[in-house]
Amino acid sequence: MNKIVGFICVSIALYANDINTSGSLSMQQAIEIVKSDNLELKTAKFDEQIASEDIDMAKGSNYGSLTLTQDIARSNDAGNVFGFKLASREATFGDFGFSEFSIPSTPAQQQALLKTQPKDLNYPADTNFYQTKLKYELALFTGFKISSYENMAKAMKKMKTLDKDALIHEKVYEVKKSYYDMALLEDAIKNLSIIEKNINTLENTTQSMIEEGYAKNVDLLEVQAKKGNVERLLNQMRSNEKLLYQYLSFLLNQDVTAIHTPSEDVNMPQISDEAILANNIDIKKASTGLEVRDNMVRAQNAAYYPTVGAFGEISTADTSSFLGSADDHKAYTVGARLTWNLFNGGIDASSIQKAKIEQMKTKTQVEIAKKGIILQADKIKTEIASYDDDISSLKKELALADEIYKNYEGRYKEQLASMSTVIIKQSEQIEKIVKLEEVRNKRNERIFALEKLSNGDKE
Repeated sequence: MNKIVGFICVSIALYANDINTSGSLSMQQAIEIVKSDNLELKTAKFDEQIASEDIDMAKGSNYGSLTLTQDIARSNDAGNVFGFKLASREATFGDFGFSEFSIPSTPAQQQALLKTQPKDLNYPADTNFYQTKLKYELALFTGFKISSYENMAKAMKKMKTLDKDALIHEKVYEVKKSYYDMALLEDAIKNLSIIEKNINTLENTTQSMIEEGYAKNVDLLEVQAKKGNVERLLNQMRSNEKLLYQYLSFLLNQDVTAIHTPSEDVNMPQISDEAILANNIDIKKASTGLEVRDNMVRAQNAAYYPTVGAFGEISTADTSSFLGSADDHKAYTVGARLTWNLFNGGIDASSIQKAKIEQMKTKTQVEIAKKGIILQADKIKTEIASYDDDISSLKKELALADEIYKNYEGRYKEQLASMSTVIIKQSEQIEKIVKLEEVRNKRNERIFALEKLSNGDKE
């Protein structure tokens, strides 16, 4: 009888009709709630949104950058001051030292003049400087690097979406498993309650037979021991019911106190190998990873191409006030630049070769994953077929055990069999019930595993 405890924890997952009665939560309602309120799924959705922002960041490189620079400075450094005046178009001949210039009349005076340091140029007075500059830069050609990074960002977004979808399937599975675990508990409690009722009847019968001298006290003790064992198992199952409600509350992120359990077993799904390969999330993720590798090779190849960029700049500067005479002091610069790395010691070639090897490795991993998924599906189908045979056989054995128990119970009343024999036959009956529930449980779990493998769950 202790086997009853074991089958409680066995995984169960299968489809059933969803009916909401007496205010209890149906399985379909629970699935919708877990999709919207489960905290892990909310986190996965945030990851998906972050990946979307990465795409926008990659696209942004196509539009260039616009930078505003505002300089406010004060300096008496000769180079700075002279540069300030040139930038603000305020330089005069006096700034070059012409205020100290006098025309020499003799060669000696000429030599002395050449050695004279212009004080106005070398020791200028403190000068303020205000400059406003607006610069736009745009990459015209990067060897397809920007588009490759954009494609990689899109692939990573797809990967995050697949991760979210996989988590949705997992949480739906956990909800269904909890519902069918609860259905199994209710079925087990129902069967044990019938057995408990039979034991109570047998206990009353034994008590009466003792009073009439047809039975012994040891017979009554055997019945009461069996009754205590059944009661203990029933208490364990009711505790497991509470635990299941607590787990459902965690999954749904809200209190769950009553559910409507499914009542029908699921039929064997008809899923082809092609459908499994087309829909399996792990295969999709592996294929998406291959897309990333393809674009990484493309991005590394960009090292063989030159990069071409264009820029434009407008500015205004003043040494007396902020934006003073801005129109008179404005300036512009436009241009383009080509950069081409002609040699870097073979690093680029090695990087490209490494990316190609990783690409080939990923292709091989995709093929391995496909073969592994099909092998797993074949294994599950074989297990389900075996469980179907076991269930058919166990149903017949249970029917026989029921009849044998009833027969020996009647024989005991007629004093043709001992109480020990009746208890043994009752234990055999319970064992068949438990075994049948275990096998049904395993079959249902395998069916759901097959549906999960092909992402056949469209809830």
